[in-house]
Amino acid sequence: MLRPILTSLLLATSSLAGDLLLVCGGSEIFQIDPAANPPAKLWSWRAKDRPEIPADLKNSFSTTDECKPLDGGKRLLVTSSGGGCALLELPSGKALWWARVPNAHSIEALPGGKIAVASSVNAKGNKVLLFDEKVPDQSIAEIPLPSAHGLVWDEARKRLWALGFGELLACEVAGDKLTVKARHKLPDEDGHDLRAVPASPDLMLSTHAGVWRFHRDNTVFRPDPDLKDRVEVKSADIHPVTGRLAVVQATGKNWWTEHLELFHPAAKLTLKGEKLYKARWLTTAR
Repeated sequence: MLRPILTSLLLATSSLAGDLLLVCGGSEIFQIDPAANPPAKLWSWRAKDRPEIPADLKNSFSTTDECKPLDGGKRLLVTSSGGGCALLELPSGKALWWARVPNAHSIEALPGGKIAVASSVNAKGNKVLLFDEKVPDQSIAEIPLPSAHGLVWDEARKRLWALGFGELLACEVAGDKLTVKARHKLPDEDGHDLRAVPASPDLMLSTHAGVWRFHRDNTVFRPDPDLKDRVEVKSADIHPVTGRLAVVQATGKNWWTEHLELFHPAAKLTLKGEKLYKARWLTTAR
């Protein structure tokens, strides 16, 4: 019984130095090698398999919408629109922290062992919450943000960037306090994904009708050179070493797709039967 699990872990570990992707959308988060076509699952995680997660919270991870690696692939942040949030140890998959957040759509690790979570449209949502990773399921601060969807910690500027329906916030985190320092109106409505562009002052963000770059110093928005005309982009992630761009764009009237698109060089992967929503590069030090 242990052999399939050990084989999966060995495959994942042996591939960590490569250009792997973590993808999510359904109840399973899994790791693939984009060089393989069709790509096999090298590692996977489901909340229902983790004994650390409370039984009444496990079903809250049925529609995962963020899978953000930390610490060179040693930890992973997870959210689900069903309300589940977790910090995982990799590759064991052990849950180190968890919380219930209505319609959670993004999560970010902050200095001092803090965690921020974006709570999107919900009667008890539309805000950004602050947690201590030593204390599961208990927020310590919050700020309102309609349709909160994206979070990025900016170490150089000591700011938490938070993306909502119509604006991008620059927030200060000081101890147990979360304070809005600046507000930037989006060039288009319905902010969705937010990521830092590696080795750049830019943030990349998607809206309903396009993808944009935001310069964090001169606070100017401009169309993204690759994705400016793309609608319903659910995630866009740039590899910090190779510069390769991974994109998940919803198809038809769905919030999901079976396809994952790559740029620089171009490629398209199809994962039949999967509901893809986010894709994040999993990188380690080289």
